[in-house]
Amino acid sequence: MNGLIKLELTRALRNRKFLFFSVIYPSVLFLLIAGSADSTTKIDGTGLTLPTYMMVSMASFGALTAVLMGNSERIAKERENGWVRQLRLTSLPGRGFVLAKTASAAVVSLPSVVVVFVAAAAVKHVRLEAWQWLVLTAAIWAGSLVFAALGVALGYLASGDAVRPITMITYFGLSILGGLWMPTATFPEWLQQISKWVPTHAYAALGQNQAPHAEDIAVLAVCFALFTGAAAWLYRKDTLKA
Repeated sequence: MNGLIKLELTRALRNRKFLFFSVIYPSVLFLLIAGSADSTTKIDGTGLTLPTYMMVSMASFGALTAVLMGNSERIAKERENGWVRQLRLTSLPGRGFVLAKTASAAVVSLPSVVVVFVAAAAVKHVRLEAWQWLVLTAAIWAGSLVFAALGVALGYLASGDAVRPITMITYFGLSILGGLWMPTATFPEWLQQISKWVPTHAYAALGQNQAPHAEDIAVLAVCFALFTGAAAWLYRKDTLKA
């Protein structure tokens, strides 16, 4: 399994298009949104200034891009070109394949988080204690595993032609409803109630609250269990077809 993880990492790092959208694009969005923002006014209910709030949101968005977009399309294409079928002939168990895909995607998400943090500190002068930077990085990185599992599930759910529109709808829906592009406090009341149960809302809240809320952790834990279960079931179903 370690060999497969190394292979997946090498392939991802050689993909310039993937690196742009997962690493550079979120930091550019952060600078566009927070570039002229007031660095003193705080967002209601968070205690964070807009630059700090959007820094967490865009770091989460970058990690989401890396693990969701990368996993789903790559797996769907690998199923079509026979690569997954070849792996089944090796000693690698099904759970090893799913774990390798999830782990490699999560590792690639780390640069997305770091680049946004560097942009926020250098351009908008966001200042945190050293331990806060470390905790934020760890929380966003660990939370990305939820969406890495979702990416694996989507890769087995759809064919190579259909996976992109399905993934894009999921990707933008999660980003918007979860409040990654704008604070959910600006949503209508009815939409705010819906957004509380969207996993990306709980994901971003890990770094936007002074301490993680039990409700957010529960939402992420349930979603991770559902997504990994779906990925494993779809993998077995795909195996039976072959």
